Amino acid sequence: MKIAVIGAGASGMAAALQAAWNGANVTLFERNAEVGRKLLVTGSGRCNITNDAVAPKKYTCADPNWMAVLLSQFGVNDLVSMLAQICVPVHKTSDGWYYPLSESAHTVVQAFSSALEIAGVALSSSCQVTSIHTKKNGFVLQYTHEGEAQEKLFERVIVSAGGMAYPSLGSRGELFPVLASLGQTVLPKRPALAPLILDMGKFKALQGVRLDVGVTLWDGSRKLASAAGNLIFTQWGLNGPAVMDISHHVSARPDASLELSLNLLALFRNEFDQILAQKRNSRLPLRVFLGAFFPPKVISTYLKISHLPGEATLDNVGDDELNRLTRILKDTRLPVKGVRGFEYCQVSAGGVPVNEVDPRTLESRLVKGLYLTGETLDVVGPCGGYNLHFAFSSGAMAGKTAAGQALSSA
Repeated sequence: MKIAVIGAGASGMAAALQAAWNGANVTLFERNAEVGRKLLVTGSGRCNITNDAVAPKKYTCADPNWMAVLLSQFGVNDLVSMLAQICVPVHKTSDGWYYPLSESAHTVVQAFSSALEIAGVALSSSCQVTSIHTKKNGFVLQYTHEGEAQEKLFERVIVSAGGMAYPSLGSRGELFPVLASLGQTVLPKRPALAPLILDMGKFKALQGVRLDVGVTLWDGSRKLASAAGNLIFTQWGLNGPAVMDISHHVSARPDASLELSLNLLALFRNEFDQILAQKRNSRLPLRVFLGAFFPPKVISTYLKISHLPGEATLDNVGDDELNRLTRILKDTRLPVKGVRGFEYCQVSAGGVPVNEVDPRTLESRLVKGLYLTGETLDVVGPCGGYNLHFAFSSGAMAGKTAAGQALSSA
């Protein structure tokens, strides 16, 4: 079986390995000079591989049942086992996030590169695939290498070329028109896991502050999404997992008038209420009470917005004033202006809808012998290893089924 895999990211390398391990003759095409360039930047260079909480409900796609089928075939344990086979042992943090023991994405890429070579995968680097044409019993791939146009015949093709996130690392979405010419639906690509651009107003004073908060995205009175986690205040908006996890809902509605609500008390409301009840009638300065939960910049900003003097003591603050401050801390509203572009996002949404692909095999339901994986498909998960797990799992399943064999080890 002659199989072409297009794209040597996480998904493409997993696909090429599984196909080769199952006896296929595999050629891996990569537009960059080296494999795994995007993998190098995952997890801030630590490579957050997967997460104990991987589940269908964590992903946004056209059909949650589709994701359930895929994950039932290639879950966390399957990925950990596959990585162990290529000499990438992992460890799990207390909150269920998986990283390589080396804490280095670089060593993960090295391990994959070595495994591909050992498995006999033919790597065609610095190659740009320009077209895919169907023919009887296979496909013709046309590509350029060092400025020279070439073509090869393959029985099956796995497209793992990624989306449009990190275009400087090679993901520019150039194969989507090719997939459309083959009859696949291609939804417009848009940023996901991206920082949000907001009208910060008085909150520009919080530039550089990091907080763990709850966030909710509103379209009028309709709640679109919510998340919790760390965020960073900037001059132009907010960054960090809390807002990145809901950013695909913003990029899907470019013309909507959206609002973001910040709940600064979300992760410690009980402690806040208990201490306030204990100290409510004391001479404890309000600034000192708030200092139990927030850094000085946040305290100064919220006291100013609430028109409260910093030297006020809890016994001298009226109930109405204290309720107003608490209400603002629980629900700070900021108008949403949009998301930052592809160069700032970790993944991209859009692409081929999952219902055009068989979740058991990753084979296109429209083009026999064509397999689609990773960011080629319209799937988005939150921060925390979910998107990398999807990349690895979809690639592994495509590789082993394209080769026509059961999943096996090296």
